Amino acid sequence: MTPRSVLVTGGNRGIGLAVARALRDDGHRVAVTHRDDAPPDGLFGVRAEMRDPDSVDAAFTEVEAAHGPVEVLVANAGITRDMPFLRMTEPDFLDVVDINLGGAYRVVRRAARSMIRARWGRVILMSSMVYAYGAAGQANYGASKAGLLGLARSLAWELGPRDITVNLVAPGLIDTEMGRAVTDRRRTELARVTPLGHPGTTEDVAEAVRYLAGESGRYVTGAVLPVSGGLGLGG
Repeated sequence: MTPRSVLVTGGNRGIGLAVARALRDDGHRVAVTHRDDAPPDGLFGVRAEMRDPDSVDAAFTEVEAAHGPVEVLVANAGITRDMPFLRMTEPDFLDVVDINLGGAYRVVRRAARSMIRARWGRVILMSSMVYAYGAAGQANYGASKAGLLGLARSLAWELGPRDITVNLVAPGLIDTEMGRAVTDRRRTELARVTPLGHPGTTEDVAEAVRYLAGESGRYVTGAVLPVSGGLGLGG
């Protein structure tokens, strides 16, 4: 595999960290964005606020100076703010959408410049199976993750002629800090509707990203790759 310049947003923990480490182990030059925590050992970290276009641009400029133009982008940064819909204020809704969906828009728009010039690129958007089946208390999160599907499929048409693929990875119940914050009752419910019957690991998600980022996935674009143990069964 040709070594590439890779940027993983939100790559300082959880799924993003597993993805960053897997791609680094493949020989790529990997950078991660972070906000408050220090960057993980062995990875080039840049601070970025997904709601701020200037911050995003500055982060890309740092990565380009160190590793060259971003060739593989994994848009993973995201937040949750779960609560019943009638208690969800407008800021509760819009903040989640602005970081999860708006942040993806900002980083893809910035990365696409150099990808178009190079006539090569890989864009991988980290969604969730909530995009398909919904979840009580997650109207904001579900809307943001469903919006990523429309973004990915529209961009697949626009960027495909330049040999740039755009795909969605949709994890189900994964053993992360965010996943462990789910109540025991909800975890039991999710396990019951997951054919494999148990949570996945961050490494399971990283393997899906490796496939889409590499040469094996060169003819896959506009696709949803569920990493869900069967949760949603292709929804």
